[in-house]
Amino acid sequence: MKIWLDGGLQDIESARVSVFDHGLTVGDGIFETVKATDGKTFALTRHLDRLTRSARGLGLPDPDLDEVRRGCAAVLDANPMPFGRLRITYTGGHGPLGSDRGEHGPTLVVALGEAKRRPDSTAVVTVPWTRNERGALAGLKTTSYAENVVALARAHQHGASEALFANTVGQLCEGTGSNVFVVLDGEIHTPPVTSGCLAGITRALTVEWTGAKESDLPLDVLERADEVFLTSSLRDVQAVHLLDDRQLPGVAGPVTAKAMRVFDERSGDDLDP
Repeated sequence: MKIWLDGGLQDIESARVSVFDHGLTVGDGIFETVKATDGKTFALTRHLDRLTRSARGLGLPDPDLDEVRRGCAAVLDANPMPFGRLRITYTGGHGPLGSDRGEHGPTLVVALGEAKRRPDSTAVVTVPWTRNERGALAGLKTTSYAENVVALARAHQHGASEALFANTVGQLCEGTGSNVFVVLDGEIHTPPVTSGCLAGITRALTVEWTGAKESDLPLDVLERADEVFLTSSLRDVQAVHLLDDRQLPGVAGPVTAKAMRVFDERSGDDLDP
């Protein structure tokens, strides 16, 4: 396996990032996960636009998107696989053992890992922890992911693949690595980005392609929604058949089934929408 590190391809066994890298010591970094099918990326331009927005939100220099594209192409070419998770990581670089940044400049890593295609439906749980919709990192895709690690571990303990958060005012927000949609009286709704959720790439495309409404939703909407589904780069649109102890129609839900079909068709027609 080969990765892209700071300007060129390197063997994964010999590639090295400093133990003083700010991404490691204080989580000062951002990332993107891009779906790659047979060496071709999906929605890469949107991912790179969000990478830049996240960098600016953290106060990092804008990433060199031409280099990022070169890195993505080189890694995909060097590691052929049918379905993969292409991960772009951009950190504050070598720095002191504290919150201040150093002067060495950022670190860029592009890596590829083989992934499994998701099942059509899944189980999710709600967790007691909250997203802070007013926090400094709200809406940014950062490497400060420990809260997600803890919540996802809780989900796995309960036989689920995802955990859903409310925000600090009790509104439905997002999953650890996904956005959430609910169906109410035949209409699709999803929390707005002002709820503190990530502005997901698949979320945005789903809103555009299905006419979903961005709505402030109380967490207990999950107890009365007719259907629930998740979106993310590797899930695409995935139905939810079990939410905590509540059975849902999953892929049998007509609105979710249509959303899945529309996303498959539209994403198949354009790899960089």
